[in-house]
Amino acid sequence: MVPDPNYICSVEKPEDFDSFWEDVTKTLGNIDIDISCVLDDFRSTEDISVYEVFFNSLDNIRVSGWYAVPSKHSGKLPGLMLVPGYQSDPPIPREWAKKGYACLSVNPRGKVRSRSQFDPGYPGLLTYGIVDRNTYSYRGFYCDAWRGIDFLLDRDEVDSERIAVTGSSQGGGLTITTAAMRKEVKAAAAGAPYLCGYMDAIELTHTYPYEEINDYLRSNPGSRKTVEDTLSYFDGISFADRIKCPIIVNIGLQDNVCPPETGYALFNQIGSKNKKLYEYDGHGHEAGRYIHSRICLLYTSPSPRDATRSGVAGVGV
Repeated sequence: MVPDPNYICSVEKPEDFDSFWEDVTKTLGNIDIDISCVLDDFRSTEDISVYEVFFNSLDNIRVSGWYAVPSKHSGKLPGLMLVPGYQSDPPIPREWAKKGYACLSVNPRGKVRSRSQFDPGYPGLLTYGIVDRNTYSYRGFYCDAWRGIDFLLDRDEVDSERIAVTGSSQGGGLTITTAAMRKEVKAAAAGAPYLCGYMDAIELTHTYPYEEINDYLRSNPGSRKTVEDTLSYFDGISFADRIKCPIIVNIGLQDNVCPPETGYALFNQIGSKNKKLYEYDGHGHEAGRYIHSRICLLYTSPSPRDATRSGVAGVGV
């Protein structure tokens, strides 16, 4: 079955969506970030300096990350934040540092080295606290990613006018919310975006992680309306119109994890005037990753000339 590029997801953005998140970000902003960034000699190389990072996020949860920069550089570096998939642990971003970036790979709560205060597990994260927008797991999880931008802005070697964010699957969803909520993000690349069109996705596919929601609803049959209301505040489609920076999105047309219909619905709602969708027929949840990685690299290139070749002109960070 060919996915409909004009598919419209059922999610309705709550009227108080903006005020809800403004209150959350205000609360986050009142928490001292208290950054620890310590050189890790064991993981560093002659060319790349790797740092073990910790900082405070919402609810005073201590969040970890890996930060990598070229050992020798002159002038300001473009900043890049990598955001992780649902089950994968964030990598040490040496390869991005080799390409000339100051790169933070953030480990939101529940990920490796960020589990001491919050650890619902996998499966578990997707439905933890799901009946209340103020207790839902992604309230803090999103903030952990957004606070990663604060870390990059705090670094003297990072050019605050050249900051980008990228990730795939859950990382694609986090890319969407970060680009929407942090105006300092100047370019974004979201792959196979998860956390978009939740309630449609659980009908379009029956694979995990989305199937966690169906499992929850089967165990709690009277909670569907409450769950739907909660998720409307966290759905990437509700955030999409806030995105103003240049952005590319890639989807796999045979993706049975994050249905391509939800990718289309998301893309159509993105508010940026400089956006481009890459559709990969014959590809599943990897969404053409090995083909698309070259495009993503050109798109986030420090050189605007290289970025222009990616098909979205003038967006090099």
